[in-house]
Amino acid sequence: MWPTIDFELGVWNAWIFMLLSLLTWPLFFRLAKVRAPHPSRIGLSKPKMIFCIFSKLIFLPAVAYSFFLPLKFGTIWFYVGLPITLVGLVASVTVLVNWASTTPGKPVTRGLYRYSRHPMYVANSLFLLGVSIASASWVFLLFPIIMTVGAVVFIGLEEQQCLEHYGNVYREYMNRTPKWIGIPKSQSLS
Repeated sequence: MWPTIDFELGVWNAWIFMLLSLLTWPLFFRLAKVRAPHPSRIGLSKPKMIFCIFSKLIFLPAVAYSFFLPLKFGTIWFYVGLPITLVGLVASVTVLVNWASTTPGKPVTRGLYRYSRHPMYVANSLFLLGVSIASASWVFLLFPIIMTVGAVVFIGLEEQQCLEHYGNVYREYMNRTPKWIGIPKSQSLS
């Protein structure tokens, strides 16, 4: 059972983790200009567009709430949540390195993209899930849930744009790489 809601401004609150994640944002936005699909160009209806944007911007209220959310040091919550948070953070940074090291004009298919076609969504959801566990906050748990639902809505459209842009190269990548996470199918050696 999740503990009661704590709401207090403090030095040892969840903002520590959120700040680490925010430090990756400048690189993310710089790379996203080149790599990420633009929602206005992929045919989203207005309600879906609003929901997708909201699900991505949910990170900002999560940051604000984290200043008032104490971490549960010395509890099982913290010891379970800490490694999940760190795995999510390291995976997010690794995804950015994968983006940066891929030749422009080609789809990103190496690094964590070998195991998931959408590792950034997986990493960010994992990161926020870890923070919610480390702080034992069922309220904070709403943030990764909303982000994940938004990703599910948006991914099909994002993949359609990648198919239009990269063609059969992306289709072959889709055939061998799991959508979320898993072991890639082996490629035939012909």
